[in-house]
Parts: sequence; C-alpha cells; structure tokens
Amino acid sequence: MPRLGAGRPRVRPAHVLGDKGYSSRAIRAWLRQRGIGHTTPERADQIRNRFRRGSLGGRPPAFDRQLYKQRNVVEPASTA
Repeated sequence: MPRLGAGRPRVRPAHVLGDKGYSSRAIRAWLRQRGIGHTTPERADQIRNRFRRGSLGGRPPAFDRQLYKQRNVVEPASTA
C-alpha cells in the first residue's frame, strides 16, 4: 500500500499471534474486519461464559497450537 507523502509505506500483517490478553471479542472482530488472520488462545473466563450461554454462546474461535508455539521464535540473522 503506497503512501502519498513522505515516510514508510504502510504494511498490513497477514497474520497476528497474540497472548491471552488480546483475546477479547472486540479485538478479534477488528482483525476480522481488516482480513488479518489471528491465533490467540481464549481466556478461561471467556470459555466459561460461552459454556454458560449454551448453544447461544456459539462455537469457540479456531486455534492452532503449533502456530501459537512459534509466537516467540526469532529468526536467526543470516551471515553473508
């Protein structure tokens, strides 16, 4: 996405890996509206509230454990 003025071009991430602090419904909706994939575990209170609502609670958001395990991995710098 090019910029009209000076400065860095704006870049939107394709996917976001977040901790439980970023698992609110509002944050998930914001990412979804912008077409950004996300992998964030649900907090225990969100799970409990969803189960309390029964069938009205909906299904749990998708969660990929293998991808989430890589959230703190830093790529090694190439030596050339």
